[in-house]
Amino acid sequence: MPLVVGLTGGIGSGKSAVADAFAALGADVTDTDRLAHAVTAPGEPGHAVVLRAFGPAYVLADGRLDRAKLRERVFADAAARLELEGILHPLIRAAAAREVATWTGPYGLLVVPLLFERGGHKGLVQRVLVVDCPEEMQVQRVMARSGLTEAAVRAIMATQLSRAERLARADDVLDNAGPLAAIAPQVTRLDQRYRALAAASTRRTTRL
Repeated sequence: MPLVVGLTGGIGSGKSAVADAFAALGADVTDTDRLAHAVTAPGEPGHAVVLRAFGPAYVLADGRLDRAKLRERVFADAAARLELEGILHPLIRAAAAREVATWTGPYGLLVVPLLFERGGHKGLVQRVLVVDCPEEMQVQRVMARSGLTEAAVRAIMATQLSRAERLARADDVLDNAGPLAAIAPQVTRLDQRYRALAAASTRRTTRL
């Protein structure tokens, strides 16, 4: 089995850009945000369950879930957030495990924004890479990207571990406080490390 590296970080830290840089070097990447959309697409089981739980007010005219409206609801209501997570996380975990089983490289990245907070992928992830930047930078990036207010961004951040807690629990850290070009050299070094770790693990398994 390939080495599974859990890629995580706070909102706005730049996880997608880092995942893209790994993919450019040939690493397998499974993004749980993408899987969340897939398991709740019209016709999928998650879509029907969410509708039963939250009602037709959270559906767009074309049948897709109104994710913006759902996000606004769950970040204002902790009980609603837990209910939605209880519906989606088992479906996402199962879809992630199926996709990881199809990886062909020596290692891959499982991108999980709430890897530490929810812990649902512990049995699958063997190493954790945290994408890091200052919290003020997170706020500015998300406001620019999504048009959310500062209060809305900070409400989302309040549901995540603090920066210090994430860093304390990381196996590896990628500093994304600088320009986009600063990502590639760090990813190259980590790619070499992960390939070496995967090779060493394979040798140990072969000897056993």
